[in-house]
Formats: sequence, structure tokens, C-alpha cells
Amino acid sequence: MTTANTVSSAHCVAADNGSSPGSQGPGPVKLYVHVPFCRSKCAYCDFYSNAQTRLVPEWLDMARREWQALSQERLPDTIYIGGGTPSVLPRESLDRLISTFPVEGLREFTIEVNPEDVSRDFASHLAGFTPIDRVSMGIQTFDDDSLRALGRRHSSERAVEAFRSLRSAGIDNISCDLIYGLPDQTLGGWKDNLKRLIDLRPEHISCYLLSFEPHTRLGLMLSRGEVSETPEGLAEEMYALLCELTREAGYEHYEISNFALPGRRAIHNSAYWDGSDYLGLGPGAHSMIDGKRWYNPSNLAAYLAAEPGKARVFDEEDAASRFNDVIITALRTIDGLDTARVPEEFKSRFNRDAARAVERGDLIASPTPSGSVRLTIPESRWLVADSILVDLIE
Repeated sequence: MTTANTVSSAHCVAADNGSSPGSQGPGPVKLYVHVPFCRSKCAYCDFYSNAQTRLVPEWLDMARREWQALSQERLPDTIYIGGGTPSVLPRESLDRLISTFPVEGLREFTIEVNPEDVSRDFASHLAGFTPIDRVSMGIQTFDDDSLRALGRRHSSERAVEAFRSLRSAGIDNISCDLIYGLPDQTLGGWKDNLKRLIDLRPEHISCYLLSFEPHTRLGLMLSRGEVSETPEGLAEEMYALLCELTREAGYEHYEISNFALPGRRAIHNSAYWDGSDYLGLGPGAHSMIDGKRWYNPSNLAAYLAAEPGKARVFDEEDAASRFNDVIITALRTIDGLDTARVPEEFKSRFNRDAARAVERGDLIASPTPSGSVRLTIPESRWLVADSILVDLIE
């Protein structure tokens, strides 16, 4: 089954959205910091991480120096500390990392956490002594047997306690992740998970269909026949239920895998879909500045050995590849793709293919005030968006 909201390790990339003509200096940048440390590896995860937490001081020093080398006087308007598991950082290391960056005028400052790390003291420190105003917590499931099978270190009870600790500390912007399509998960079990999360009332919810990446523990188990993928029909039912229950609870389904209460969309993550510039620090992090894109290799030792800002590898892309990225990222969202963004050289073919997709019901075409057309994928087709996109890209 080809799906578009599976658990994956790649950060989405986007098109150029540099400073407008006549603007004073470079525009703001979305800053992502990859913390490459985890206490253990989850069975489904193929994000880059490392268990050598003794290297935290060296990594921290390099990340600070990388920022100094690459920031080029650009100020962040969002910061996202992800990983890995940022909440494993010693408090003094986290505070030192935060002190590296200018935080005046930030629109959003997010940190990812795991439930087992969120004590009342930790939550109080985030809320009272840091500029962090948004927390993204990976719950994944409220089923304790599934948590153990996935290699997660928390229990369902601990996840609820962690959420309440964050809320009691005064953090009023919390995002929570769930995974569906877990081995042996039923539609009823998925419904119970959704209801438990919605009852907590986080401001933002992200839900991903489990993906069996080849080099993960679950991927190897699949290859040996020890587990099986969720049947396509059941996955579609789970997604439909997800859309229904979140809609009834007042959440806006604004991206394939993301749901938000009014005014609570993820500002930072939206940069990967709307063409904003973003800068990534740390091993495995991706960047896109002024149309140029690069990534740091997923190797902590190589990252630490390189000259600050010189570990990066530049992507070489032609115009067709850049336009493909615009199509793929824009059509992941409720805002869709404005045809004004289609380069002249691709308009004839794209308009023909888009018209066919509209006839099939795979796209909805709506006029814009400027006279262009906005194309969106219907919510009912988002789960299989990849099969629609393949007919549109160059």
C-alpha cells in the first residue's frame, strides 16, 4: 500500500521563499536542532540517534559553533529542538543550548520529549525558566503491550501523568503523537487510543500509519514473517475514524498527518510545506536557504570531526526536481497548491495532468481571488496521496 502519512525519518523539503525584493536584509529562518541521543532505539524508528550520551558536551559545543558559522545574521522566528530525544539532555546542557540562540520575537519554540523524562520538576523548569512555549510528546499508543513491543520506555499511565505535569506547569501548547496500524491492532483498539488522547485535549495531534523501514527492528521482523502489515482496508478505516473523531472534537485537519485546535497549527513544521527557509543543526539535519539545500551526514563522529558548518553535503537538483518538491509538499496540506507557483516551463504538462486528476476526483480545483486556481487533495484521498502525486510530478 502506498501511503502518504507513514512514520518516516526524512524532513520534508520545500521550495525557495527568500527575502522579497526591497526587504531590509535576509528574512527570518526556521531553526531545527537535531539532538542525536536516545537511551534506546524504538523498534520502528529510523531517525538518526546515538546512545553515547557521554558525547553530549562535544555535540553541544559543535552545534553552537555550527550556528555561529551558518546563521549569517539571520534570526530565527521559530526554533524546534528535535531528535533523537532532546529530553534526555542534562538540564544544564539544555539551558546552554537554548542560550545559544536569539529568542526575541520568536513565533514558536518547540521541544520534543518522551513521557518517561517529564517529571513535574522538568515541566516546571521548561515553563518557568526557558523560552520554550510548545512541547511535542511522543505517546505513540496507550496500549501497554504495544508500548513494550515497540521498545518504548514509558507506560500509558506515565504518558498521562507527563501530559498533566506539562499542563499543570502552565504549558498551554502541547502536541502529542500516536501511531496506528500497529501489529495486531484492531479498529476498536485504535478508537480507544484516539478517545483517550482527545480526552486530554492537546492543542495539536499528529498521527502516523506505521511504516516498516527495512533496517529497523520491526522491518527485520516483517522480513522474517514475525509480524505483518495492517491490511489496506483496515488502515483506511483507521484513517477515516481518525478524521471523524478529530473533526467532531473541533480539530482542524490541516495536513495529512496533523490536526490542530483553531489557531494551533505547528508554525515550524509548516515551513517544510509552505516554502519557508529552514536551517538544521546537528548530524542528520537538513537545511534549505535561498533555494540551496544541504544535509549533514547521519554520523555523530563525522559531525564532531568536521570544521563547524563544513560537514554538510549539498543537494544538486534541477528545475524539475525543485518543482516536484513544491507539488509534493503543498499538496500534503489543506491549503494545497496555488497554480501561480507553477513555473512557465512546466505549465502545459502540469495543467493537463491536473485536469485529469480533477476529473477522477483526486484533486479539487477552486478559484483564487488573484485569478489562479488552488488545487487540493480531498481528505478522503489523503491516505493514498502518493499514488495521486506520482501522476503530477515531473
